[in-house]
Amino acid sequence: MAIEQLSEEQVRTMSLAEKDRWWLANVFKGDMPQLTLRSGVTGMLLGGVLSLTNLYVGVKTGWTLGVGITSVILAFSMWKVLQRVGVKNEFSLLENNCMQSIATSAGYMTAPLISSLTAYMWVTNQQIPLWQVWIWIVVVGILGVLFAFPLKRRFINDEQHPFPEGRAAGIVMDALHEGDAAAGLLKGKILAACGAGAALLTVLKSEKIVEKLHIAWLHFPETLDDWIYGFVQLKIGGVDLRQLTVQAETDFVMFAAGGLMGIRTGVSILVGAAINYLWLAPMVIGWGDITEAVRQGEVVPGAYGFRQITSWALWPGVACMTTASLFAFFSKPKIILDSFKALTKKKEEGSAEDPLADIELPMKVFAIGIPVFGALVVLLAWWFFDVSIWMGVIAVPLIFVFTLIAVNSTALTSITPGGALGKLTQLTYGVLAPGNMTTNLMTAGITAEVASNASNLLMDIKPGYMLGGKPRHQAVGHVLGILAGATMAVPVFFLVFVPDNPTRDAMSTQEYPFVAAQIWHAIAELLTQGLDHLAVSARWGALIGAIVGVTLEGLRMATKGKFWLSGVGVGLAFVIPFSTCLAMFAGALFFWLCEKFLTKEGSWGKRVIAENIEPICAGIIAGGALTGILVIVLENFVLS
Repeated sequence: MAIEQLSEEQVRTMSLAEKDRWWLANVFKGDMPQLTLRSGVTGMLLGGVLSLTNLYVGVKTGWTLGVGITSVILAFSMWKVLQRVGVKNEFSLLENNCMQSIATSAGYMTAPLISSLTAYMWVTNQQIPLWQVWIWIVVVGILGVLFAFPLKRRFINDEQHPFPEGRAAGIVMDALHEGDAAAGLLKGKILAACGAGAALLTVLKSEKIVEKLHIAWLHFPETLDDWIYGFVQLKIGGVDLRQLTVQAETDFVMFAAGGLMGIRTGVSILVGAAINYLWLAPMVIGWGDITEAVRQGEVVPGAYGFRQITSWALWPGVACMTTASLFAFFSKPKIILDSFKALTKKKEEGSAEDPLADIELPMKVFAIGIPVFGALVVLLAWWFFDVSIWMGVIAVPLIFVFTLIAVNSTALTSITPGGALGKLTQLTYGVLAPGNMTTNLMTAGITAEVASNASNLLMDIKPGYMLGGKPRHQAVGHVLGILAGATMAVPVFFLVFVPDNPTRDAMSTQEYPFVAAQIWHAIAELLTQGLDHLAVSARWGALIGAIVGVTLEGLRMATKGKFWLSGVGVGLAFVIPFSTCLAMFAGALFFWLCEKFLTKEGSWGKRVIAENIEPICAGIIAGGALTGILVIVLENFVLS
């Protein structure tokens, strides 16, 4: 069934009150079940589990993936199956919408774990107590909810911004519930089958598990090194390619992640990886600026690896990503200026009577909640991370400014510039608190995470507005998701990834590089220690990387997106192993070819693969990532 929406002319000419009355008459679904016990429990369970997939992918790439559509398909399929075995009441459209809001909120809760909090532990060489991490990300997340809802009336009700990712979730839900149920169940079956296959292969990649089960003959190799390097040693500049991380890994989780990223990002990442690992790294090794590995306190001659290479390569990579992000951000001043228009708008004539007074969250929630939770965040930053009260207080107005900007960007593009905003905060505190790395990291963590959380919440609310849901229910749901994601992801993060001595060398490995944390740590280190601690070649690399980032982003904008290379993608490859970059490119290429060539109407390839790329990739990521975490636990705590 087509979703009712205003025309562009109506959006431009109708007052907010008129738009709200139109929505009540044409879209609002009244008392259709929404935040029910089963939608809440389903959302919290799915969101908690899917938060672990984001944790796994985030540790490997520094990126987090949206889990909204994945959770929608899973919940729809699950309740359709339950209906067939005796559950009488159908899982309603708005229950599914409320569920996806909870699940998406939970999925995004991993961002601080893989970035600011890990970087903080590297600086202090001490574990943050688990209970402190849980409280911190919950309070920061709720502050994001409180900042988001006052902006909802302007960005969604009044200006009807698209929020593309949220709109896509709304369209998928409408198609599943109002369209052909068989097509929805097919997506669910594909997702489940791909997840089961990925889980099985992940188990078979563990030597300890296959030996314990006496099925060593079924062992699935981690890499194809025996096939590639079994007969000849390949070197560049006298360095074995394997020491440059040039390997073909059977990493199907990153293969699927590449499928979701798209071909342009995949190409950018491969180009950056080739420049770094096949040209720059061997050259800099020859100069002596990338040092040999140290094992048990002794230098191992001729031994290199990801950790040694990235200690140099992160500087040009971070510079490229940072300048590309900031150039993209500031090159669209209209987005920034438009973010503040609502603050100067006069109250509309005839808008004194609010048609949605009984549906929207009352303003007193924000009037009371923002000062209370803002003060709580400042106090927690002082108590947990030794950020002075004064420095914490300065972060609060930055939250307000950056949230307006981030929401406007997300509303138009689905891209939340959390990384760029965090770097701006780091630059600000590099001036306000020179030499203080912990203050630099944690104040940036506050502004970036609150702004990102608020933007992602409005992305979740968009499908609710499209489908006629109650905003109050989604606000409560988002808080439930915050609790579910924190409760699931924080203990698993500490169990699997945080050692007793959480140094950068101990946590950042070729398999799990903690890309986001490396970037946050590197910028804080540069701002507080200065350029003197960098090798001259690294300084030149950073300068050239900065220029390349601006140039690539400028070319992309000048060609209106036709230029393929992304400065962020190229720079990202400098802090990810070549093997991971290759896997992501392979996935992006494979699924791009499927879309391009599997076009025959009614064919199996188009119906099952080309039209279901997202369920396929989501299933592989979920099955592989969740089982990958389970395998780590089994190997380290059960089979060790």
